[in-house]
Amino acid sequence: MGAEERETIALGVARDEGFAEIARRMGRPTSTISREVRRNGGRDRYRATTAQKATKKRACRPKQRKLIGCPRLAAAVEAGLAQRWSPAEVAARLTLDHPDDPELRVSHETIYTSLYLQGKGGLRKELISALRTGRLRRRPRRRGEKARRGNVLGEITPISARPPEAADRAIPGHWEGDLIMGAFNRSAIVTVVERRSRFLLLGDLPEGHDAQSVYECLIEVCADLPDLARRSLTWDQGREMAKWADLQLDADIDVFFCDPHSPWQRPSNEHMNGLLRQYFPKGTDLNRVSRDHLHHVAAEMNGRPRKVLGWRTPAEVYADLIAMAA
Repeated sequence: MGAEERETIALGVARDEGFAEIARRMGRPTSTISREVRRNGGRDRYRATTAQKATKKRACRPKQRKLIGCPRLAAAVEAGLAQRWSPAEVAARLTLDHPDDPELRVSHETIYTSLYLQGKGGLRKELISALRTGRLRRRPRRRGEKARRGNVLGEITPISARPPEAADRAIPGHWEGDLIMGAFNRSAIVTVVERRSRFLLLGDLPEGHDAQSVYECLIEVCADLPDLARRSLTWDQGREMAKWADLQLDADIDVFFCDPHSPWQRPSNEHMNGLLRQYFPKGTDLNRVSRDHLHHVAAEMNGRPRKVLGWRTPAEVYADLIAMAA
């Protein structure tokens, strides 16, 4: 809670409004408002500036981190991480394996925090490489974002984190991807469009459109791209991208995800998929479409003059961009 919200609370208290009414206006739980007022002097003495100063002072009080104060717990956590267990798995196994030892209890968030504090949290920083992502610092959750129960994608990178060069189509190598679904959603093909040139790549999915199949298809699609044309891939939050972290590592391409139910955040791909329905009408069994035919369709689309490109073709613009960037 920041200074601005505390000003709102102070104004509501001065008007003698109930905590529930203040909470509704702020979009906060009633208990949060009542606790904030109670711990900072109560209704009669609550002042926003005083509460803000007190909160900052409390945050600075010295606290020993749990994994520093308990070497046994730190050793048990490190042993689990060394086996490439996730922090959640480590925390759960400690409870299961030591039900009568309350000292060996830790939350997965505490483990993450200890890892990313590097040298201050009680765990060796080398253990970060044992995490599935292996990233050197944790990506912060956006304000108001809630954890998704059953979300197979895990901790994704949102489109808001995509570099500005991708948004303004300044340089080549930023792609948008999706699936075109066949009859009864039993078959699919992969479509990937380069944002600057609108250059199209198609991939077949003969074994289905599960996460493993889509991962293998995208690895193959990206294999022939030069390094400078392999900067980022933006996708929606479909279950078919459950192996996005492996794709990011193995294909050496940053993967970003659109906000839920926001297809307009992939405009080039959405427009291209509409054009592709000329070739693959709804109700088509896409398992019957050969790889050679997909290559033929992609070649036709890439040779099609586009108004947005000044009536040049995607193939011409893409070739020029790659040559200029090389």
